[in-house]
Amino acid sequence: MDDVTTVERPLSPHLQIYRPQITSMSSILTRLTGNALLVAFALGVWWLAAAATSDAAFATADAVVTGWFGDLVFTLSLWAVWYHYLAGLRHLWWDAGHGLDLPTAEKLGWACVIGSVVLTVITLFLV
Repeated sequence: MDDVTTVERPLSPHLQIYRPQITSMSSILTRLTGNALLVAFALGVWWLAAAATSDAAFATADAVVTGWFGDLVFTLSLWAVWYHYLAGLRHLWWDAGHGLDLPTAEKLGWACVIGSVVLTVITLFLV
């Protein structure tokens, strides 16, 4: 038998090869938004616990929550809630066996992203 040259190839697609698609990115984003909501929850719990503790603790917590950091966290959390909600509706639609073809799945992914931004802006203007 002749010498066989082996070529080192990756065992699975890597980031250099794989082109991210909206369906995979929306799946990752659903997980990230679900976990990121814990930050807003922790901030809210800290604010309530500080209110029950002392005036000084509440003043510190209130300064953070009502400052730029709190505004940023709660605004991003509002977007995350809307995104998570729309992604959940998309998954219910898929569970019913609808929209599983690639073009529809991509449209639903973009609908979740764009819809969540639009709903966040509407909510911010209404509140």
